[in-house]
Amino acid sequence: MGEVYRARDTTLNRDVALKVLPEAFASDPDRLARFEREAQVLASLNHPNIAAIYGVVEGPAATDVVSDLSRTLRALVLELVEGPTLADRIVSGPIPLDEALPIARQIADALDAAHEHGIIHRDLKPANVKVRSDGAVKVLDFGLAKALEPVAGAAHVSQSATITSPAMTRLGMVLGTAAYMSPEQARGHPAHKRGDVWAFGCVLYELLAGKRAFEGVEISDTMAAVLRAEPNWAAIPSQIPEPITTLLKRCLEKDHKRRLRDIGDARLELDDAERGGAPDPPSRSIGRTGRLAWIAAVAVLSFVVMAMAATLAVWATRATPAAAEVRLTIDTPGVSDPSDLASLAVSPDGLNVAFVAAQDGQPHVWVRPLDSVTSRPLPGTAGAYLPFWSADSRSVAFYADGSLKRIDLAGGLVRPLAKAIYGFGGAWNRDGTILLVQTPDSPILRTSADGAAPAPVTQLDVKQTSHAQPHFLPDGRHFLYFVQGNPEVRGVYLGELDGPATRKLFDADSAAVYTSGHVLFVRRARLFAQPFDVSRLEPSGAPFPIADDVSGSQLAGVSASAEGVLAFRTGSVSVERQFVWFDRSGKEIGTVGDADSEKLFPSASPDLAYVAFFGRVNGNVDIWVLETRRHVLSRFTDHVGVDLGPVWSRDGSRIAFFSARNGDSALYQKSTTGGGNEELLLQGQATPYDWSPGDNILLYEQNNDLWALPMRGPDRKPFSVMQTEFEEREGKFSPDGRWLAYVSNSSGPFEVYVQPFPGPGQKILISTHGGAQVRWREDGRELFYIALDGKLMAVPIDLSANGQSLTPGIPVVLFSTRVGHVIGPGASGPEYVVSADGQRFLMSTLARADRSGPIRVIVNWKPKP
Repeated sequence: MGEVYRARDTTLNRDVALKVLPEAFASDPDRLARFEREAQVLASLNHPNIAAIYGVVEGPAATDVVSDLSRTLRALVLELVEGPTLADRIVSGPIPLDEALPIARQIADALDAAHEHGIIHRDLKPANVKVRSDGAVKVLDFGLAKALEPVAGAAHVSQSATITSPAMTRLGMVLGTAAYMSPEQARGHPAHKRGDVWAFGCVLYELLAGKRAFEGVEISDTMAAVLRAEPNWAAIPSQIPEPITTLLKRCLEKDHKRRLRDIGDARLELDDAERGGAPDPPSRSIGRTGRLAWIAAVAVLSFVVMAMAATLAVWATRATPAAAEVRLTIDTPGVSDPSDLASLAVSPDGLNVAFVAAQDGQPHVWVRPLDSVTSRPLPGTAGAYLPFWSADSRSVAFYADGSLKRIDLAGGLVRPLAKAIYGFGGAWNRDGTILLVQTPDSPILRTSADGAAPAPVTQLDVKQTSHAQPHFLPDGRHFLYFVQGNPEVRGVYLGELDGPATRKLFDADSAAVYTSGHVLFVRRARLFAQPFDVSRLEPSGAPFPIADDVSGSQLAGVSASAEGVLAFRTGSVSVERQFVWFDRSGKEIGTVGDADSEKLFPSASPDLAYVAFFGRVNGNVDIWVLETRRHVLSRFTDHVGVDLGPVWSRDGSRIAFFSARNGDSALYQKSTTGGGNEELLLQGQATPYDWSPGDNILLYEQNNDLWALPMRGPDRKPFSVMQTEFEEREGKFSPDGRWLAYVSNSSGPFEVYVQPFPGPGQKILISTHGGAQVRWREDGRELFYIALDGKLMAVPIDLSANGQSLTPGIPVVLFSTRVGHVIGPGASGPEYVVSADGQRFLMSTLARADRSGPIRVIVNWKPKP
């Protein structure tokens, strides 16, 4: 059908595939019509397993493409798909089952999407399928595709995959096609979607057997085998599960009336085989539309089981052209942080909801199939927040451990993609492009499903403080995102992958998502639907309310799919914390004070008689001091500004803290004896972490770097302790002041390190699988930290006699904590104090988390202004 070149799009700075109509057919009306039809077919399809079209070019031919400068060049600009074709892979023999099934499933997904758009491929074969290095499958070459409408009489030559033109035969274009044509196509009958089912069976057979199902020396021999012979079923390895061989035989029924009716059914059979579980008869028998009906049935089933029994029997035996709108509720396990409310994502196919909830005291990604009544946590997702789906609904990306990660549902493999200190939402399009946010004040960046180096796609203006929660529009190039800032700039914006221009669409309290011709967003806890014109990329009418009491503000718990399924969180989270003493085994040995809504950043006096922390009273954040023996609580600061992050000096006479007052941020200190006012130490947004022995230096973090402020002497000019491209924080001096323990994400996940202070010297890795919130034992012979899964770890430290060298031991688990998020938006900072002998730990534990609302789901949502 064409000559394909690798080309460079210099306007958008990307590599593309350029499919040029060969010179031999440039004046052939039939070939021109097929070429044009391929462009139109690809433009109508938007699926992660179908290679996309970017445009059509027509103009004078260039000398490096064709030699005849007098003719017009016609070319399709297509997605460049790297990787071998299936034909290249099969040359080496059969493909292992654990690789073959995911490949086959993605091919079935692509055909299913085409059939749903009324298009049949008619030329599916291994040479027209590519497999990228990340395992993503792309179906190519829709040059012979046609619409599904019936044609009276015999098929026209343009509707047959058998090309009989002498010129085409000389070029060899028919070779490799006959072996995949259905018997009815070989006879010249009108093509229909069961012809694609047959070709799919041929491809699946070849994947498993390593050779074609129908072979012959000449094309006529191959055609005869298609019409009369059976495949060699003995060539299928004996370890192939029986359901797969049964599926093959149903796909390769010569009588199309007995053949598998819908490629979507094949996809579901492969799903069952990949999961290794029992099939789901209602889902498999009625396809995608029927499955949404089954989801609706399960929702209603939870309310009226007996009444639905008869209805389900009817639905299982008839098609469902337009399922009714149905609402259901998902009650989730424990939610312990406001960021968990925004951690909600509907899969693009509308069949699953991902959310974050606690498992064993730690947040995990959970998945709830909508045709089930149970949810399951995904292993390897401890500490997760703000998940989002891949376009093919087969993988979930999420933030955890200072990174953006992905998990593939089929195999459970978790892979880091990019560093993200505090991620604020993401999106994943069908081309494998991923949008992410690395920090609250970073722009939106793009990476790939393989983890390419992130590059910015938005730019913060002076009045903007953050960009968050991107969401792709249907074209996969434009996206919505939320801008936080003053009222003039705050709202929902439109961005573009390959274009720097952005524009504000409307004001809102949250990010927005697109579904069914509408953009959904939150204002004052009310969910609105805004009609949206995707062709003009702008609102097209007045917004109207959908639901009330929707959780979240900037990070709103709202998600939707193009399949008309939307979900949102209601209510809010009320968290209570309690100071609890634990011994080294994790046994509770006492409490301090009462449970309250906020008890954060505890810092103890040297004798552990008092604990300072910050808490909120009547909407204002101040620092409080709690007497540990008598449980007496007193207010330490009372300014109308925000005071937080207290750090007690080594001699117990002062507390340093951060404060935001009158529009300015600064470090302050105040005496603990009750005399004197706060003393300004340093202007700027900074978080104090520790005092050096003798209280000569105050260690603090500013702009993700560690700094030191001299507290004595005439020169109190700050100096840099650690300034890199990564984040270093939570610094703690060793008891002798010679070493500095801290947390950094320089190697990917946050890890605990120690290095000499003030240096120079090599940094020493302390943690082994991530960690934060490091503490020293008073003699310097042991370090403690909290692992990213919430476990308290202890590391023996071997110090040389002169204190000049340090050797860490192997970290050991003491017990599982209940401090909540260790890293991420919900992380509340250092949450424990260690006794001098390292035998007791005072922790700010999660005592109770009340969630006032579940996840509400609307299936087959119908806009009702």
